[in-house]
Formats: sequence, structure tokens, C-alpha cells
Amino acid sequence: MKSITLKEKHRHKLPMGILSMALLPDGVGLVAGCMDGVYLTSIDKSREPKLLYSHDNYVSSVVSIGGDTIVSAGYDGTARWFDLAEQKVTDSVKLHDFWSWDMTASPDGKHLASVTGQYLAGGYKYEPQEESEPSIRVVDVASKQIIHSLPHVPSVQSVAISPDNQFVAAGNLMGEVRIYRIADGELVSQWTTSDFTSWGIIKSHCYLGGIFAMQFSRDGKHLLLAGMGPMRDPMAGNGKQLWQKWDWQAAEPKMIDQTHEGDAGEGLMETLAVHPSGDMFAMGGRLRGGDWNVALFDMQTGDRMAILKLGFRATEATFTPDGKHLVIVGTQGQPSKPKGDGFPDFGRVEVFAIESEAT
Repeated sequence: MKSITLKEKHRHKLPMGILSMALLPDGVGLVAGCMDGVYLTSIDKSREPKLLYSHDNYVSSVVSIGGDTIVSAGYDGTARWFDLAEQKVTDSVKLHDFWSWDMTASPDGKHLASVTGQYLAGGYKYEPQEESEPSIRVVDVASKQIIHSLPHVPSVQSVAISPDNQFVAAGNLMGEVRIYRIADGELVSQWTTSDFTSWGIIKSHCYLGGIFAMQFSRDGKHLLLAGMGPMRDPMAGNGKQLWQKWDWQAAEPKMIDQTHEGDAGEGLMETLAVHPSGDMFAMGGRLRGGDWNVALFDMQTGDRMAILKLGFRATEATFTPDGKHLVIVGTQGQPSKPKGDGFPDFGRVEVFAIESEAT
């Protein structure tokens, strides 16, 4: 078994809170999706943050396509294409009437998938209303055309595309996962886990929580889910830091593993990242109670391997392509009062070297 240590290498700030990021092929450039737009910066502080363009609302997701194109999605329901060489927005496509909660690109860069949906009570039991628009959109990157509009139950908060580019998975507020084949839009797997959803019996009489992040394993055989365990008072934010690993290809999808007893504190987990080797994964988010808000886990055993207690909400984590570093972005609060000539910077970028030795 390997002993893993995370050693801080770089730390810097951006003017606005960061909700998403994408690394550029040079291994240094970083594109950040922020509350006020999309920034170009770097993981090593060598480039001063530059605001490239904006949406009409928060930018919720950003991806890099081929190293020369950025595609972002936002709470304005649109996806926007930006040419890095020409330094301009080249296309904008309306995907949803409501927010894009999450958007991702296929590994081959040919497809995008975005999810949406607003939770509105559909009856006296506060079950979600049926969707008023398709919850999942799949887009052809080259043509900018929507090729699939797929159903789910709102709100749908997380999306992932399989390593072989063939399947799109989406998870919602109620813990329901649906997986569709991209080639023909056929539903191939579907199940529900109640472990991520809370029914408020104190203060909030409604459903809260859900699946906030998902990632396929490198071999595509398993799907990781992340969020927060149930609470009696969902507004407290003190649910268990939770991941689950599912065999989605089984005739009846089954849970293989989940956060081990004693490994979790309290807080909403918002991001998952699988190491290039496929041997481990990172999970991160908010800290409500405990000693970490980002941790590394062994993919095979589920054992916790390393922890970080950051002074900010981790909104997205990723590994560098060589697997040697873990990059984490997020936001440290949201200033309500200006300081001097403006508001203090509250976007955060931190980079950690992954050091291991056999034990």
C-alpha cells in the first residue's frame, strides 16, 4: 500500500469566486469559470488572471476542447464557445430555459452534456414536479447542434460522460441516476439511492441535497457519486461527507462501496476527480465539521489516503495529466462590503504535489 502526502506548491487568488475550471494542454494554463465570467490564469501564478468574457449570470462550468477552444455554460442557460487564438466568443447556444447546473465534455471533445431543472413541489408530499423542459441536453461540439434532449426528474445537478465517449450519466436531487447511450439516446441504466437526499422536518419542509458530482472510473465499469448524507435539518449543512461507488452495468445496478465509517466529517461534497492512473480519486467540497474538506481515496479499497483542510469551499478538483499534482479551485466566502477601491479577491487556486512511498 502507498503512503500519500499532499504538499502545497502554489496558491493564488482570483477576483471572483471560482465555480469550475479546466486545465490547458500545456500543463500550466488554467481556465476558471467564475461568478462574473471566464478567466485565463495559470496553476503556478506565472500568468496574471485575465477576464476573457462573461455570461449573463454565473458561469457554472467550463471545459477546454483541443487546447484552442473554451466552452462554458452558465446560469443563463447558454453554452458559449471562445477561441483562444482569436480572443473572442465565436458562438452562443441556448441550452436551457433554467440554469445549467453542470456541463461536461466527452474525452474526445466531440460532445457536450449539460443538465438543468428547478425543484418545484408537485404535490402535497413535496415530490418534484415533472420537468418543464428536457433535463439533459447533448450537443455536437463541431456543429453546435443539440443532438439529444433527454428526460429526468428535476433538479438534475450533475453530469458525466464515460471514458469511451459512449454514455452520459446524470444525477438529481432525489438521488436518481440515469445513464443514456449517446449514439441513439437510449436509456441503458437507471436507479435511485436515497442516501444523498434530505427531507427537512426542522425549518425546511422540502427536499434538499442530491447528487452534486459524478465521475466514471477509468475503465468505465463503475460510477462514483458524491454529495452529503441525510440530515434532520437540511439547512444546517451537517450531513456526512459522502461518496458511493456503483456497478452501473449490472442487470440491477448495485453499490460496491461508500465512504468508510470514521473517514468522514460533515459538509456538502461538490467535486470528484479520478487520477489518470485510475488508482485513486479525490473528493472535495465544504467543511461543516471534521478535519478535512478534500481527501484522496483508493479506488480499489475505498480507503482514505490523504486529507486537506482548506480555508475555502472547494468547488472543483482535477489532476494534472501527468498525475503528479492535484489542482483545487473554489471560493472563500463572498464579500458583502467593499475594501478600499473594491471588493477583496475571493477566488482561490491551490496546487498540491502528490508524493508517495511504499509502506
